[in-house]
Amino acid sequence: MRILLTNDDGVHAPGLKILEQIARRFSDDIWIVAPHEEQSGAGHSLTLTRPLRVRRHGEKHYSVTGTPTDAVMMAVGHLMKACKPDLVLSGVNRGANLAEDVTYSGTVAAAMEGAISGIRSIALSQVYAREGMGDSVPFAAAIAWGERALRPLIDMPPSPRMLFNVNFPAVDPDAVKGIRVVRQGFHDVDRTQIIEGMDPRGYPYFWFGLGSSDAVPEGSDLAAIAEGYVTVTPLHYDLTQDSALKATAAAFAE
Repeated sequence: MRILLTNDDGVHAPGLKILEQIARRFSDDIWIVAPHEEQSGAGHSLTLTRPLRVRRHGEKHYSVTGTPTDAVMMAVGHLMKACKPDLVLSGVNRGANLAEDVTYSGTVAAAMEGAISGIRSIALSQVYAREGMGDSVPFAAAIAWGERALRPLIDMPPSPRMLFNVNFPAVDPDAVKGIRVVRQGFHDVDRTQIIEGMDPRGYPYFWFGLGSSDAVPEGSDLAAIAEGYVTVTPLHYDLTQDSALKATAAAFAE
């Protein structure tokens, strides 16, 4: 099995090294193609207004000066064109990708791009307990539970247009209660923080932050993570709201 690894934290991120450790439990044919620098929050964006550059860091190990989506497209369409991957793993992200945050996530977007290319794809993220942890974010739960979360998903029959989103809770491995398959939740709409500061030249700047959320819908990824479970959520990139098709068509009927 040939596995492509990518992320949105950048090619030198600690979580990518951990993902490689997990991936090598399944295969020795590992390729890494990741953004050269951190691209958190890039979503499913493409670089269209400037050229991309590919840098080689070793055998089957590359970085792309672009977004996570750029990295997967460059891997599948160029670097691995003659030997396309059987599996795309994206992560392990430093921080949660839960609820509607999956729409912002470059980690999830990279897996989504793999799915669009017809490749089995899985995004993995490590939740952390508090803001400001930087590189001290512990990945112990991901290391201990990564293989257990991935193996059933890899063994499943492939499903077109679908990817999986996996999150590891911010607890010690021994405190993880198990794995739950849950739906995507939804945070409080007012959790976004806008932090204002002043640069050295006297001009204001603004920085987005994400506060905590009190909205924990039962049966959702948010609820399961809060209870100490690894969460697995199947996602798809068909954004059609099927339940609204009939009513919308009726609105345009003469």
